[in-house]
Amino acid sequence: MTNNNYLELHLPEYLQTALNQFIEGKKKYDKGGYFRFDCDMDFLNASINCAEVDNEISSEQAWHLREKYLGMTKKDNT
Repeated sequence: MTNNNYLELHLPEYLQTALNQFIEGKKKYDKGGYFRFDCDMDFLNASINCAEVDNEISSEQAWHLREKYLGMTKKDNT
């Protein structure tokens, strides 16, 4: 298994913010009683899409983030 953590370095500030919010939201959701996690997921997905379209991150980075955090696969989205 390859370590792809380098794909999470040097993200645009707004994408890093969305990622941090997602990670914190996931912790709250797992504890129960947090009802905004779907918003955190959507915010992260939209931020990834914007960063990719604006060429601020590579497609490889975008798919790494989608797969790792959102459970999406490129195969299912082509």
